[in-house]
Amino acid sequence: MTIQLYNTATRRKEAFEPIDEGNVRMYVCGPTVYDRAHLGNARPVLVFDVLFRLLRHVYGENAVTYVRNFTDVDDKINATALARKEAGAAGTLEELVAERSDETIGWYHADMDALGALRPTHEPRATRFIAQMVAMIEDLIAKGFAYENDGHVLFRVREYVAYGTLSGRSVDDMIAGARVEVAPYKEDPMDFVLWKPSDDELPGWDSPWGRGRPGWHIECSAMAYELLGDTFDIHGGGNDLQFPHHENEIAQSKCAGHGFANVWLHNEMLQVEGKKMSKSLGNFFTVRDLLDQGVPGEVIRFVMLSTHYRKPMDWTEKKREDCTKTLMEWLNVLQKHGYTPKMVARLKDKGLWVSDAEFMGVLANDLNTPGALARVHVLAKARTAEALVPFAHALETLGLVTDWSVLDLSPSQNDAMPDWVDAVIERLIEERGAARVAKDWAEADRLRDVLNAAGVQVTDVAGTASWLPGPAFDPSKLEALR
Repeated sequence: MTIQLYNTATRRKEAFEPIDEGNVRMYVCGPTVYDRAHLGNARPVLVFDVLFRLLRHVYGENAVTYVRNFTDVDDKINATALARKEAGAAGTLEELVAERSDETIGWYHADMDALGALRPTHEPRATRFIAQMVAMIEDLIAKGFAYENDGHVLFRVREYVAYGTLSGRSVDDMIAGARVEVAPYKEDPMDFVLWKPSDDELPGWDSPWGRGRPGWHIECSAMAYELLGDTFDIHGGGNDLQFPHHENEIAQSKCAGHGFANVWLHNEMLQVEGKKMSKSLGNFFTVRDLLDQGVPGEVIRFVMLSTHYRKPMDWTEKKREDCTKTLMEWLNVLQKHGYTPKMVARLKDKGLWVSDAEFMGVLANDLNTPGALARVHVLAKARTAEALVPFAHALETLGLVTDWSVLDLSPSQNDAMPDWVDAVIERLIEERGAARVAKDWAEADRLRDVLNAAGVQVTDVAGTASWLPGPAFDPSKLEALR
C-alpha cells in the first residue's frame, strides 16, 4: 500500500517513501505542561495517532518510532509555579516547577488515554536533554550562525538563506507582519533565543554562557536529533507552529549540519460552534471538562476524525450527538453478532483479523478520515458475524474501539453471573467444536441444545466461536455440568 501525504514543505501531496522501511521515524511537537489540555490540543494528538496506527499497519508495529516531547521548561510553567508559591505552597520555586510539570504530564496522559491515543514510542522531557541542547548551541556559535550577548545566545536568522521556505514568506515580510521582540542583546529583531539566563530561583543549568535555560525552539531540534538521528521521515504539529517554531527548528538544525525532516504535516485549528475557542466567549473547555460531563472519549475522537485534518474543525453539540448515536449503533451491531473480547482475540490469533482494502486505501490518501468513516458506514451493513470482521478492524484502526471489553457483558450481568459459568460454557463450546471436527453430528447437536436451553447465544466466525447471554439466559440449567 502506498501512503499519500500532503507535504507542507513542497505544498503538494506526495507518495510517502520512508528512509528505511524497517525504521520509519516521526516527530510531533508535544505540549507545554503548565495546565490541562484544552480541546484544541487534542486535535494534533488524534491526527498523528491515526497516522501512527496507519504506519504501523503498513510497515509493522515494531518498524515505527514515534517521538512526541514534553516541554517542561518554559516561562508559562514558571509563572504557574510562582503563583502557587505566592499562594503559600511549600517548596522552592524550582521544586514547584517540577511538581507542576509532573502533575500536568499525569493529567495529559490520563486525558489522551481516554481519547484512545496510543502512547508514542518516546516521550522525552526537555529538561533531560539540556546537554544535547548546549552542544548544539555551541556548534552553531562555532559556525557563525549564533552569538552570545549579555547571557543570551541568539540565532542569526539572516545567515540561513532558506529561512521562510516552509511558511513561504521572506524575512522582511515576517518582520512586517509579526510581533518580534526588540531587545538590546539582539543584532537583528528576527534573531531568536537559543539560551537565556535564569536567576537563582528559576530552573537553570550551568553552561558556557552562565546559568540559564534553553529557548523553546532548540529543544525539539536537539531531542529529534538525539532520538531519531540526523534525518528522519515526518515532522508534524498544528499549523500554528509552522511559524515561528518549525521555521526556527529547520534553520538551527540545518545550520548544525542535520538533514532534519523530509515530510512536514500540519493540522488545521479547532473552532467551537463556528467561533474560535476563547475564554472570553465562554466556549473554552478542556478535554477533561468533556469527559467529566460524561462525553465518552471515543465520541470526542469520532467528532474530531469526522473532519479532514487539513480543514478547520468545528466542534458542535449536534456533531457530538450524531457521533454518539452512530457509535452506539455500530457497537450494538458487533455486540449482537457476538464480538466479545475473547472472539476478537481468537480472530487475531488465527490470522483472521483482516482489513478492508477500500477503507485502508481511503485512509492512506492523506489521512482521509471522513472518507474512511463513510466506508465504515458501508461495512457496518454486513449481515453475518464473519462479514463484519473488516468493519470491526476499521473501528480499531481508527481508534474508535481500543478495548473490546466495551462489548462484553454489562456490569449488572457480570455481577449476577456465578463465577463458574464462564468456564462451563467455554468447555461446552470447545467440546461442540471437537465433535464437529470429528463429524459426530449427534454430539454436536446435543451440546448445541444444552447451550440453547440455557439461553446461551453462540456465534461462529471462520471456526472461532464466542458467546453472549441471550434474553432467556438461565445459568441454573448448567449447574449440573459444573
